[in-house]
Amino acid sequence: MQEIQSVRFTRECEVTQIPSGQRMTMGADTPVDITQSLGGAYTVRSPQGLFRVDASDADALGFEVQDDAKPRETGEPATEQEVWASLKQVYDPEIPVNIVDLGLVYDLCMDDLPDGGGKQVKMKMTLTAPGCGMGPAIAADAQNRILSLPGIDDASVEVVWDPPWHQSMISEEGKKTLGIA
Repeated sequence: MQEIQSVRFTRECEVTQIPSGQRMTMGADTPVDITQSLGGAYTVRSPQGLFRVDASDADALGFEVQDDAKPRETGEPATEQEVWASLKQVYDPEIPVNIVDLGLVYDLCMDDLPDGGGKQVKMKMTLTAPGCGMGPAIAADAQNRILSLPGIDDASVEVVWDPPWHQSMISEEGKKTLGIA
């Protein structure tokens, strides 16, 4: 379990309300408790509720913005295994398990782009609840993670509802993290 850390915003910052997905601005000097910091993003609690702070705004919480781009030894495009590993850095802001181990990723296909310039990735994923307003933010996180990989020039992430997600889809690692193994 992660220890809760109390901080104040160092500057005005756009945040996403959880679970509605509504965007709003938190003012500088607003006190918050960091309840989760996984995959570079932060979940914070204030008297107004829970909010997600994007990794690119870590400085607003007093942290250094991390550059996830890692130079590769070869000029080859990322492999499917590297795409899956990248997706393990995408988290639901309310659940301390990545979207792969939660069983939210239903399909992933990699193909060469028609122009031969790079690869495209098509992914289908779901959410733990159909009414989750964070769906677009989680899907955008996944797409951005994929696009940050070398040689991946196109990525699409489609949110689907069939089959419906169920707890049985959580990996053994995810169940262990959640204490339901």
